[in-house]
Amino acid sequence: MGELVAFCNRRGASWWRSIPRIGPGLTVDTDVDSVEQAGVPLVAAELVEVVPATTVTESGPTGGPASPDRLTLAPLERLAVPHALSGANGENRSTAFCYIRANHDLDALRAYLNRYRDQPKTLRAYTKELERFLLWAVVLRGKALSDLRVDDCEAYKDFLKNPDPRFVGERFAQHSPRWRPFASGELSGESQCYAVRALRAAFTWWVDVRFLAGNPWKAVNDPIVIKRERAMKIERALPAQLWRKLRGELDARASEAGDSRSTAQWRESKSGVQWRAVRAAILLMGDSGLRREEAASARRENLKASVYGTLERPMWELTIVGKGQRERTVPVSAATLAALRAHSKDRRQAFDAVVGQSAATGPLLAPVIIPWTDASRRRHRMGTENGALDLNPKGYTADGLNRLIARMLNELVETMDELTLDERMRLGQANAHALRHTFGTQSVADEVPVDVVQKVLGHASLQTTTIYVQAEKKRILQELASYYSQLGAVDSQS
Repeated sequence: MGELVAFCNRRGASWWRSIPRIGPGLTVDTDVDSVEQAGVPLVAAELVEVVPATTVTESGPTGGPASPDRLTLAPLERLAVPHALSGANGENRSTAFCYIRANHDLDALRAYLNRYRDQPKTLRAYTKELERFLLWAVVLRGKALSDLRVDDCEAYKDFLKNPDPRFVGERFAQHSPRWRPFASGELSGESQCYAVRALRAAFTWWVDVRFLAGNPWKAVNDPIVIKRERAMKIERALPAQLWRKLRGELDARASEAGDSRSTAQWRESKSGVQWRAVRAAILLMGDSGLRREEAASARRENLKASVYGTLERPMWELTIVGKGQRERTVPVSAATLAALRAHSKDRRQAFDAVVGQSAATGPLLAPVIIPWTDASRRRHRMGTENGALDLNPKGYTADGLNRLIARMLNELVETMDELTLDERMRLGQANAHALRHTFGTQSVADEVPVDVVQKVLGHASLQTTTIYVQAEKKRILQELASYYSQLGAVDSQS
């Protein structure tokens, strides 16, 4: 950047003239140059009307046929469609009394998604599928959802195998004009099948509430998907030795500037605060087998001493609501409990119940160091009072927790001296979910009964949990194969 500034200063206001293929017509994209007001970017303030695609008929600059125009696409929250394609007078609209207040397809679509307002992960997944389908129908098919027939649905199923390149692009914020509905041009068979089933379910509901007269997706078969032997990718689970090294390193780094009572001392101990936060998150997931969503939503009032513990061996248990809205209770290790207590102390939150006061409440994991952005202030209501932080406790989001763990693991990969090259690669490939797999593989290796591991992990089927047993058998065979090869080398030398 310094060299660029010096070059501009030497050349003056027309510095760009001497650089090939650079001209005065270049401008910064709107979404990059926009100013955020009250947390809403300016470019997100307006709805974007999408229209059917058109193709330029003139020849291109090289004399060949011109490529199709760049499409105007927008996510559901900013989407508007022409009245003719809105579905207000769709051919498939039901003539019976409609149970929902929907004048057009967008109203019906939002009414369907509203059913999942308390299930953020499901809501996000269904929104993505319906958003893609609506854009395809209007822009590429030139039809409203209420006009689609079986042949249209079959065409979309084929489209999923190879999405139009104009629908594919890098990930950008939803307020950006560069946003695209597909991040990859190659969808797996499982993703294609999920999309078809999600759309069939949505259309079934619209028929049930009498918005549509019939469901064309009922006549469409699911895409053929090859069932793999191992659905879960547990290869990222950390080996026992690396898991022990990671725990030891986290303890060492978390002890840096361990206690901070004044605001000035707290600012000096930011590094220790972050390491204590990530240690609590990693141990909670790695010792109790939690998913990242479960760890992010875990609360102090649901953590309690178990009645099955003793003075010599105290036991704690945490009740969470996991996948499929199923409640389960998982054990919490003593190391995890100590890490959570230290993390809570950094947040100025009471972890242990005090006699005569109400029991401790709030999220088990929450950021202490919060970026000074409008979005962060809105979520955490960050302010200052007498020079000290004043936080309304808000936990990490699942994505925020994942980013924290990934960032700190990357730092360990770069700075831990005692790691071998293989361990450095394994740790660099690990993510938050790898910690859950680490619990599964390590507990099975230590001969914890498979049905116990199943209950802790919250697997609906015991068959899913046995994958960890197979992984352990594979490890044993590989170790013995290495041992036998060494014996064979000794025999040949003798």
